[in-house]
Amino acid sequence: MQEALNNPLLQRPARSMPRHLAVIGAGSIGPDIGYYLKSALPELKLTIIDISQAAIDAALVRFAEYARKAVAKGKMNPQQAAAVTQQVHGSTDYDAIKDCDWVIEAATENLDLKRRIFAQVEARVASDAVITSNTSSLPAERIFSELRHKERATVTHFFAPAWRNPAVEVIAWSGAAPELVVWLRWVFCNTGKVPLTTTDVPCFMLDRIFDNWCNEAAMLLERASAAEIDSVASEFVHAGPFFVLNLARGNPIITETNTLQADEEGDHYRPAPIFKSVENWLTVAPGKRVEVPAAAAGAIRDRLLGILLSQTVDIVDRAIGSAADLDLGCCTALGFKSGPLALLRQMPEAQAQRILDRLAHERAGMPMPRKPLADYLRFERHVLVDDLDGVKVITLRRPEALNALHDEMTDEILAVIRRYENDPAVAGFVITGYGPKAFCAGADIGRFPSMLGDKGAAAQYSRDCSRLLVHLDAMQKPVVAAINGMALGGGFELAMRCHALVALEQSWMQLPEVSLGILPGIGAMVVPYRRWPQAASTFHGMLRRCDKLKAKQALALGVVDALAKDSSELITLAVARVQALAQGHARIADAPVALPAFEPMDAKAASGMALSPTTLALLEGAVQKAAQAPTLAAALEIGYLAFGDSACTAAAREGIAAFGERRAPDFAAVG
Repeated sequence: MQEALNNPLLQRPARSMPRHLAVIGAGSIGPDIGYYLKSALPELKLTIIDISQAAIDAALVRFAEYARKAVAKGKMNPQQAAAVTQQVHGSTDYDAIKDCDWVIEAATENLDLKRRIFAQVEARVASDAVITSNTSSLPAERIFSELRHKERATVTHFFAPAWRNPAVEVIAWSGAAPELVVWLRWVFCNTGKVPLTTTDVPCFMLDRIFDNWCNEAAMLLERASAAEIDSVASEFVHAGPFFVLNLARGNPIITETNTLQADEEGDHYRPAPIFKSVENWLTVAPGKRVEVPAAAAGAIRDRLLGILLSQTVDIVDRAIGSAADLDLGCCTALGFKSGPLALLRQMPEAQAQRILDRLAHERAGMPMPRKPLADYLRFERHVLVDDLDGVKVITLRRPEALNALHDEMTDEILAVIRRYENDPAVAGFVITGYGPKAFCAGADIGRFPSMLGDKGAAAQYSRDCSRLLVHLDAMQKPVVAAINGMALGGGFELAMRCHALVALEQSWMQLPEVSLGILPGIGAMVVPYRRWPQAASTFHGMLRRCDKLKAKQALALGVVDALAKDSSELITLAVARVQALAQGHARIADAPVALPAFEPMDAKAASGMALSPTTLALLEGAVQKAAQAPTLAAALEIGYLAFGDSACTAAAREGIAAFGERRAPDFAAVG
């Protein structure tokens, strides 16, 4: 029996990628699901089934329009767009699905209809073909109870727009084979989704949050208008509940899902009666707000936070989903600015308890915490931890930011290492990135913009950001970087402080800081020259011109120890490397190092972008001075101070401003 690891890509399932997919339902979400999978797997054959030929025709037109827009926006080239729209067919005849190896039902939320659909599907497809339903609320046990081969069926709940929204819930119910869940999570993660595993309860995990958030908003209409409630809610979400309900035509959905929850778990979940009498709400668009009287605003805020915390503790207490998946899913799928547990972490415990007590008084029956509130915060939000043959595999999971480092992630990595580094049963650690694209896309700018012009504060910021890396330098147990995609800036600086590097063949590394008018301040001006002096000229180019270092070149230079063809092979290589280094590993040179001279160059990046001569001069001076430093610590300090110097330049102000405004910097005016 194959059990799931936390990182879906750490194990390769026996089943391969799908070859022929059928989507049943040509309405709003079905074609979007198909488009997402065809975009990720262009060779996939896709069949759209519906009772209406007009709906099928409209879905095929939508497909072509999505591809056309992708080309216009530069997200696809014409050849890629052609591949996405090829082998896409529609039919009103279920016989068209006979050779499918995966069928996804995306029809109306009606249990009897879904059962009839799956009876027709099972009568036609092979006994090992995967069958999934996109239901947002109906438990898998009810949908699939009449199937002959229940083990190959479950719910895969997508979120709108399904071609772009990364979240998908995968339901691990009692009838599904564990290897089915493993395969679905592997497919989704490989194709750019973030699979979130939940148990089989009505509305699963995220719709419990969303549906009850909306239902409580409707209950508040006796105290405030829809526009006022959405205005208060904008503190927590990018779009208020009534705006989203209008967008999704969701009033009937809330009535249906909350009735289901009420029938199952109690009358406190009954939908607000007003949902049956209103079609559209008079509210405000995202970014807009109306003034709300203080007393009403306080009541709205308390109720919305109360229901959010109530549903959160219930989900965690009943193990419906993990705390980390819940926080991530609320942000990626539902548009919350912070996850509910992140909000709980930010508020005083007494305030959170007061809000819950008020909810218990106003809405009797709603779930309340079963343990102290502080206990709900004991989890890693930004990293996953798995154990493979005595090696702890730490996966950086910030898919919304291509796994970029920030203070919370840095502290979580460090906490995991400290937890196990003295455990004799642990041979060492592997650090890798979540998903198929990125090891780590650098470090978030975070607090840095507020330090522009303050050399001391910027230098200290650089030291603070190095706390994990300095710890790696001193470790006795080996840490291996498994580079599964791009490693940019601070991400590459993290990798180079690990004791060995392995990489996917298609991965690459880059140090793009000078294109922002700043320096790479946490080791890149020091460490690569002391670890790989034979590659010094290559690092000159990476630092000064933002040259990319591709994995095969890194292997030839000795920067990377081995290459892998896929993620599972990559982790196997990394674990083996940890075990090989368990008896000891080389340290970064703690002595001066000779450098080749910097050749004269125009102040331009490899891409042709103009760079700041001031920034380049600071970089070259810091690299040369650090190379002459008598110790590694002294060399790193030179880097921190140089980063502080760069923060005081006009080039840094221009580069950081351009980054925030999503435009190319103009260094010509600032030097």
